[in-house]
Amino acid sequence: MAEQLRLYSYWRSSAAYRVRIGLNIKGLAYETVPVHLVREGGQQHKPDYVAKNPQHMVPTLQHGVRVIRQSLAILEYLDEAWPSPRLLPMTARDRARVRALAQMVACDIHPLNNLRVLQYFDNTWNVPQAERDDWVKHWIVEGFTAMESLLAGDSATGTYCHGQTPGLADCCLVPQVFNARRFGVDVAAFPTIARIEQACLALPAFDQARPEKQPDAQV
Repeated sequence: MAEQLRLYSYWRSSAAYRVRIGLNIKGLAYETVPVHLVREGGQQHKPDYVAKNPQHMVPTLQHGVRVIRQSLAILEYLDEAWPSPRLLPMTARDRARVRALAQMVACDIHPLNNLRVLQYFDNTWNVPQAERDDWVKHWIVEGFTAMESLLAGDSATGTYCHGQTPGLADCCLVPQVFNARRFGVDVAAFPTIARIEQACLALPAFDQARPEKQPDAQV
């Protein structure tokens, strides 16, 4: 496991943000390779990057000669390659709960409001900005309403999404809250989510992964 870790990332990508958090929780050093999703028509469409990730998406993690794509697959790879501290709990039942929470964000909320969807609305259908913003807010609020109910109503929820240590679900939740605020969602309407986010951001692993602290940040 001595090979260098290289993360192809974009500072404001919530999927890349998830992986940065996971790498930081594990205490793993890595090189950031910025892939600007807007500049030059989107650097994710350049042939040299498409050769690494035919989906034209970030993040991509390179570990030596291995190339891993998709943020949840990357995070589970990190958990299997570096088992401590764990991102997934020990028991099958608890792992299923954490995976379900993570997938609520990564599979249901985020794909409906990511950049390529919004660009398609703009470039193909000429959807006005206000309507695009309403689309994003609608799906975040709908997803957070369900997630808040599950988190608030389960004794397995602790300081973090599951118990007293941050894990896979927190890696997904915190970037989605960042996106929610970007689009004007009132996060205070989801008190458990807001509480967990603040607990996470108090930890260096999460704080150092913030978009504005990345080398390619545009602030």
